[in-house]
Amino acid sequence: MCGRYVSIQRIEAIEKIFNVQAPRDMEQFQSCNISPGQKAAVITSDKPKELQLYRFGFTPFWAKKPMYWFNARSEGDKNKENDPNYKGSKAITEKPAFRKAIRSQRCLVIADCFIEGTTVEKLSKPYVVYLKDRRPFAFAGIYDSWVNTDTGEILNSFAIITTTANTLLQTLPHHRSPVILDKEEESAWLDHETPIEEVTRMLNPYPSKLMNAHPISADIKNPRAEGVELMNPADQRLTKEYDYKIYEEMKLIGMKYGWEKRN
Repeated sequence: MCGRYVSIQRIEAIEKIFNVQAPRDMEQFQSCNISPGQKAAVITSDKPKELQLYRFGFTPFWAKKPMYWFNARSEGDKNKENDPNYKGSKAITEKPAFRKAIRSQRCLVIADCFIEGTTVEKLSKPYVVYLKDRRPFAFAGIYDSWVNTDTGEILNSFAIITTTANTLLQTLPHHRSPVILDKEEESAWLDHETPIEEVTRMLNPYPSKLMNAHPISADIKNPRAEGVELMNPADQRLTKEYDYKIYEEMKLIGMKYGWEKRN
């Protein structure tokens, strides 16, 4: 599952990278520990040129009260054994909670990396998982809007779609992977005209060779914990890196977050 992730880009950087515009009154929202219930940056299919803040934790429009589905399984109710070699249908299209959203309410969830625990120890043994080739990137997400019938308040929320574990996640070990979109898939993911068959073909694990991970402190378990020191490596990376620049930690430089290269 993917219940914690990191998004430390400033609004101006996201606007440039994803070709979107944020509302002028949007506050900076960087966090090294985005958890369910927190607002985070998304780009939705109904406003593909606008950056918005939605709550992490999906509530379908028909719910009687707010819910917190932070992940949506691409296989729906199939592959309950989390077989990494599963080749069956992407039954998210049949799941009552998600079948409407996957067809017409898709979003990009902006992230720099994500936090994953092991299958047994969970976040008592956490890792930062990141892409070697780009940052930030976009998770495949779905969203919905729920109306509180008592107050009229509108709750906009999202979930990250997950799929089978790639070999890197299996090494942790962990049984799921969040769906990370290729850059060229992002426009099609947001396009209402994209056939559902093409949408579900995007729901695959990201190539392990383009990813890496290193362990971090279990302090990340506390959803209120914050700060770039949470990302400091507690041990070696899962795989050695020879062809990519190696970065050791994230550092707050003035008013801007960035990767700091260790000499």
